[in-house]
Amino acid sequence: MTPHMTPPPTTPADDERLRRWRLVLGGDAADGTGRALAGRDAAIDAALGALYGRPDGDGRDRSGGLGASAPSVARWLGDIRTYFPSSVVQVMQRDAIDRLGLSALLLEPEMLQAVEADIHLVGTLLSLNEAMPEATRETARAVVRKVVDDLERRLASRTRAVIGGALDRSARVRPRHQDIDWNRTIAANLKNYLPEHRTVVPERLVGYGRGARAAGKDVILCVDQSGSMAASVVYASVFGAVLASMRAVSTRLVVFDTAVVDLTDALADPVDVLFGTKLGGGTDINRALAYCRGRITRPADTVLVLISDLYEGGIRDGMLKQVAAMRGAGAQVVVLLALSDEGTPAYDREHAAALAALGVPAFACTPDLFPEVMAAAMERRPLPVPPPG
Repeated sequence: MTPHMTPPPTTPADDERLRRWRLVLGGDAADGTGRALAGRDAAIDAALGALYGRPDGDGRDRSGGLGASAPSVARWLGDIRTYFPSSVVQVMQRDAIDRLGLSALLLEPEMLQAVEADIHLVGTLLSLNEAMPEATRETARAVVRKVVDDLERRLASRTRAVIGGALDRSARVRPRHQDIDWNRTIAANLKNYLPEHRTVVPERLVGYGRGARAAGKDVILCVDQSGSMAASVVYASVFGAVLASMRAVSTRLVVFDTAVVDLTDALADPVDVLFGTKLGGGTDINRALAYCRGRITRPADTVLVLISDLYEGGIRDGMLKQVAAMRGAGAQVVVLLALSDEGTPAYDREHAAALAALGVPAFACTPDLFPEVMAAAMERRPLPVPPPG
């Protein structure tokens, strides 16, 4: 006869583990926890279940559901902002848009007021730009403005400092005759004074830095606006506005799909730039590079940055010839497969290899690395290419 066995008492740590497993597994009979939820835990479970569903008895997932109306989705958005930190809310919002097809509801102002604004939401709003009713447009601009302002606060001062330093060093190393600071040049070369000739031999010329007399640099940002490049378009617009605010940098911003749009006149306001883009469509890199090449007037002082995944829908050989011609004329060409924090992107490896053979490495770049990339290009130093990830 088997004696009756009393299960050992559970500890608070055991209870917490069961609670967490119950929230992860979903509460069906098969989850094995035997745990019931109440209060806040039950509300969290309901919010997760509405999005991610529950497993059926045979192990298959049932789809979640938030209902078809904006009020029910807005309530759910309020719930998840109550129960989860901002970073988790942003992930759940993206999952809701992808899994449950909620993009259309973002065209309603009350929905936009309920969401947590982030760069991915901005990309979604820009893709809906042409379908957006006028009543929603100002709310959408306010959402985009919040994200853009946050990015500018994070990126602007460091960008100006790093690139400003590069411009200053470049001007001092290779000043043109009209840019030479003769007082500082003489002071720097006093050791080379020749008494018999009563003169100083200027081995090192010192030029003016970022002032109005500095030669400066021309920067052209050429940005692919196909759907997969949404985050890159947002970051490029912010960096374009920052560069345009620097006196010693002449900045041009060009976006393209199968057509080419020059948004330079809107650079004072990145939000205007973003609402001037049209995410989606095809890709004609050759046409975009031909347009940019035609705007280069000082090749030796020009840095062209192509931001694209290189899936060319135009003339491949033409794209490569444009790059070769710009490099041959003395311009610096930088190719970024993405300008974002999203990790290694999908890209056309054959085209990337062909560009590398021309001496132009193609690599993904995070926003934090972008100022160093631009500084190196302006000084014609090797680019800080990140290791493959």
